[in-house]
Amino acid sequence: MCHFSSDENGYKTRWVDDMPIRKYGNGLKGKILKRIEFDSIAQYAIQNRIEFVYMRSDHNANPFTIRMARKMKEANIRIVMEIPTYPYDHEDNIPLKNMELLIDKCFRRQLAKQLHRIVTFTEYEQIFGIDTIRISNGIDFSRIKLKQHRNDTIHELHLIGVAEIHLYHGFDRLILGLLNYYANDPEYKVYFHLVGDFFGQQEENSILPLLRHDTRLSQYVILHGAKHGEELDALFENADMGIGSLARHRSKITRIKTLKNREYAARGLPFIYSEIDNDFEDKPYILKVSADETPIDIPRIISFYKQQKYSPEEIRHSIQDLSWKTQMERVLKAIDLL
Repeated sequence: MCHFSSDENGYKTRWVDDMPIRKYGNGLKGKILKRIEFDSIAQYAIQNRIEFVYMRSDHNANPFTIRMARKMKEANIRIVMEIPTYPYDHEDNIPLKNMELLIDKCFRRQLAKQLHRIVTFTEYEQIFGIDTIRISNGIDFSRIKLKQHRNDTIHELHLIGVAEIHLYHGFDRLILGLLNYYANDPEYKVYFHLVGDFFGQQEENSILPLLRHDTRLSQYVILHGAKHGEELDALFENADMGIGSLARHRSKITRIKTLKNREYAARGLPFIYSEIDNDFEDKPYILKVSADETPIDIPRIISFYKQQKYSPEEIRHSIQDLSWKTQMERVLKAIDLL
């Protein structure tokens, strides 16, 4: 596994597993080198007779990534690149990302020419003129704890959304729905546990003013910040339903196979989303909501959950084919390595 790290002193290093293959140092030099120096990756792959490279797009097609891919291709190394979200041109709207995207637009077709195939979670047969391998987003079941039991929901329902919070998650739609719901002083209580940090100021501005609008809402919408490990497991154990993306239409995405939907199912939770995800469209434990800006209908969620009959074990079992092992076998077969 080739990866990059920066320690507490800002010292930047490129690694393969636990071996450093290039030390960039710190300061301005390190910041520049980490963005332009990829020859060390190509050299490692060639020297160690790597046959197959799987890389993930970070929307970073540029002369330096093209040079890396070309060197490996010339050494007869098969390269596939996963593009997790496509199209992605409207995904973010911040200055640095916009600049990176502009550069990516200039060079992505040149980068694609160096690839054997492009891996996608969409139904596109070609992307940037290159044939695709169409798979599903995979999960590692060994790293996701199954919910142990269904909670008592006679008097209250607990919803959970876990993500680095972006506008396209549309959590503000759910909070608007809760504002409408609690305006009628209902006896039945619905809680929303939002787990994760805000991506930026836009995301904070889409949610925090809604909580200030009605001070009562703060007791029903709980902002936990980022959580991991046992703390996150405990929050899932207390939760009854997962909240997936509710506004992918904001980034002009109609079809997507998000990791979060799969993690909710692996946990054994029914969940809600608004996009088209072909792995879940016919599953009885998912609730589809409209892909628009309307507030989420909270009574509909309550009614849906009360009709649920599936145990956490049954929900998890329904997605066994979405393991990374199964999905990667599809990739290897497509490029004749299996």
